[in-house]
Amino acid sequence: MKKLLPFLAACLVLALSSFIVLRPADAGYQVGDKAADFKLRNVDGKMVSLADNKAAKGYIVVFTCNTCPYAKAYEQRIIDLNTKYAAQGYPVVAINPNDPAVAPGDSFADMQKRAKDKKYAFPYLQDETQQVARQYGATRTPHLYVLTRQGNDFVVSYIGAIDDNSEDAKLVKTKYLENAMTDIIAGKPASVNSTKAIGCTIKWKRV
Repeated sequence: MKKLLPFLAACLVLALSSFIVLRPADAGYQVGDKAADFKLRNVDGKMVSLADNKAAKGYIVVFTCNTCPYAKAYEQRIIDLNTKYAAQGYPVVAINPNDPAVAPGDSFADMQKRAKDKKYAFPYLQDETQQVARQYGATRTPHLYVLTRQGNDFVVSYIGAIDDNSEDAKLVKTKYLENAMTDIIAGKPASVNSTKAIGCTIKWKRV
């Protein structure tokens, strides 16, 4: 029996391995960190990177998806953020980090349909390997990162939520992201530069 125990333990590990989920190896970016560029496929089939927009003063990078109820609740607010801030040099870049094998409805084809139906005026990128989400330390959908250009670099200036009411935009009391943007556009550090992202957990790949 004692000889069988190591064998049974190994079998158990193998059996459970198919349910192990790949999650970020570290905490990701903190405010003040330089964000590495990426190159991800947009819903129009083109590859997009931060360096593409030479006129950008920064970006509002939002990890979001098609299927999460929180992401759906914030969708119009994300569209409105792009309308407001793209003209001021801070366009939205939306990234879907979900594994469609885990979250049906988050496939590239479904992303294309969503972007078309909702008339997205910003890139909607597929993080197919989930490397960018891991690098940023994103854990939720939606999860926002404001990047500010400093020379050729983009520095993280705000991380977290859009506001304090995920259910009803009309009942929002504090607009975290917009308050941060007011400071950032004025050339000042955000007075509140980090809040807790509220949303669905990212659907990480299983191995």
